Amino acid sequence: MHDGDWVAETATDIRGVLKVMVDAGWLPGGTAVVGTGSMWEFVAVGGIVGGRGDLLSGPDVRYDVASLTKVMATWPLAGRAAREGLLGLDEPLGRYVPGGPYPGGEVTARQILTHTSRLNPVSWLETYVGTEQDLAEAILSEPLDEEGYRYIDRGFILLGLVLERLLGLTLDAAMHDLWREAGMSATGYGPIPRSPAVAPTERRIPGAGPAWGVVHDEAAALMGGIAGHAGLFSTAIDVGAFAREVLRSAEGEEGTLLPAEYVHESWRPAVRLDDRLSRGLAWLVDDEGVVYHHGYTGTSLFLQPTTGRYVGLLTNSVHYGRRRTGLSDLRAAARACFST
Repeated sequence: MHDGDWVAETATDIRGVLKVMVDAGWLPGGTAVVGTGSMWEFVAVGGIVGGRGDLLSGPDVRYDVASLTKVMATWPLAGRAAREGLLGLDEPLGRYVPGGPYPGGEVTARQILTHTSRLNPVSWLETYVGTEQDLAEAILSEPLDEEGYRYIDRGFILLGLVLERLLGLTLDAAMHDLWREAGMSATGYGPIPRSPAVAPTERRIPGAGPAWGVVHDEAAALMGGIAGHAGLFSTAIDVGAFAREVLRSAEGEEGTLLPAEYVHESWRPAVRLDDRLSRGLAWLVDDEGVVYHHGYTGTSLFLQPTTGRYVGLLTNSVHYGRRRTGLSDLRAAARACFST
């Protein structure tokens, strides 16, 4: 199928699924970007708040992208730091955090990116509230879990903290220029002003207002909204710009966001998860060559490096609760488009 036909048909398919979800009352609305090369199309269905037909979704509305922060912030920043010799992907992270030795001091950035770090998957950050211990030191000080794959946030929390130490900048400051290089003018950490241009997330307490312009993730909230695993707000326009730039980086084009070799390594299967899916560096990689990542709030980004095609989904499906009804169907529809 020609690229133009694929973009148009994929946008139509996603629009249809989103409309079904909105009509069923499963989410207020959502937006998407579908593209390849210099061609892209945007989809917007419904609104950003249930019962408010005047607050419409759109490609310029900012959504809390949740765990897409891992691939839109921490993953590229780690790649840049590795290229500049500041971070060794296979160096024990305890070497970058004074005060050791730590039980978790031998954990590496590669292990964090592949979710094989063995860091404690249970302890909540609330454990450290009111203590005097530095958060990176506290995470490294806990005993390691058994070997194996386990998707956890605290590895990316730790990697973000280490990157801040190495760069001498907070994550939002460190990423600012990188996002602007990619043409992502609306992407950044919160808090951001509550407005019709920002989609609220979950109403956690009945009778109270939803989280609106502040991070949904509880751990990131405890960290002031800036963390390596969550906290980022972005638009469909910027997610599309990011997808384009990463795919260009993979092609080795001059002046791109990331070293081509780092991108290629990230998209090679490193840990087998099941009979069709593996984990690369941060990204999921399926056996058909599609790489992707999801965000808890109802977001996803799919890339197909061989064709240069991509789909970004932004919704606030947690607005009606954490069951997020229909979200798996929406993601499956987006993934299926790469098989046509």
